[in-house]
Amino acid sequence: MTSRRENQLLARAAEYSAAAVRNVRKEFPNDIRSTMRFAGDFPNRPRELYPAFYGCFDWHSCVEMHWLLVRLLRATPGAAPTDDIRTVLNEHLTADALQGEAETFRTNGSRARPYGWGWALMLHHEIATWDDPDARTWAANLAPLSAAVTDAFLGWLPKQTYPVPTGAHNNSAFGLSRALPYARSHDDPALLTAIQDAATRWFGTDADYPAAWEPSGADFLSAALTEAELQASLLPADEFTAWFDRFLPELPDALLTPATVSDDSDGQLAHLRGLNLSRAWCWLRVADRLPAADPRKPLLTRAAEAHADPELDHVSGSDYVVEHWLACCAVLYLTAGTRDQATNAPLRTET
Repeated sequence: MTSRRENQLLARAAEYSAAAVRNVRKEFPNDIRSTMRFAGDFPNRPRELYPAFYGCFDWHSCVEMHWLLVRLLRATPGAAPTDDIRTVLNEHLTADALQGEAETFRTNGSRARPYGWGWALMLHHEIATWDDPDARTWAANLAPLSAAVTDAFLGWLPKQTYPVPTGAHNNSAFGLSRALPYARSHDDPALLTAIQDAATRWFGTDADYPAAWEPSGADFLSAALTEAELQASLLPADEFTAWFDRFLPELPDALLTPATVSDDSDGQLAHLRGLNLSRAWCWLRVADRLPAADPRKPLLTRAAEAHADPELDHVSGSDYVVEHWLACCAVLYLTAGTRDQATNAPLRTET
């Protein structure tokens, strides 16, 4: 039986994918950031630094919007514009372009830590776990960039003594959550161990999280719920339940009540639309890991729907500061627990 979220996804797949195709090719405006090492050391245009991921206003948004396109091809092949998506992926995910991305990353990748790092590995994971001829080519082409990102994680994580519990790009838990499926599916024990060790060191003993402090005015992630989602991905179910009981002994209104968005043309205020959608995904992930009879499960599912439903119509057709990234949060929520339509295998973000 088709679920409520699957129906919502099918109704919006064409709209969301069209927005992504349009925006990954939109080079300007662009919030390009590059460390200048000498006079004149700055690109003339974004695609000189980022030959594959030059669109969507900034690098990390372009990477995650490519993930969205692959995800929709797998989850909704009859609803998404297949030819348009494959065309743009073939344009961007070439061996030369991705070699250029790897070279740029090795000299300028720290600015995307860890959000963009995690999404780059999540894109590779999504493609590499898809039995498709084009996907096999794209996965091979992505290998140099993924190797560079993996090296960056392995160099950074052992030195990062403390986590960054924030609602924006430097959120520690979300970056690790995005990298985790790649570490598992590519059988990368060094990366997997580094992620597990960091999560244990940072979050293993956390208790009584001060949820009333959330949200801040420009959050698109919840520091509390991204941490809980990561732990749900890493811990056995019984250990996670015990951890979650300590972490949030009460389910606070601050995390169950959607944030209010006052202005879609203000890029920072508009982040709160992403907060609502990413919270919805996190609540689903947490609920999925709790015992079947746990009375919190239906409450968390209702909270997910209350956060997500009002936001789904704001994903495209609004201001560019929203449209260049928000669809990824929506698709993350809508495809949690769905299946690859070609193989009927579970298509789960935590796999």
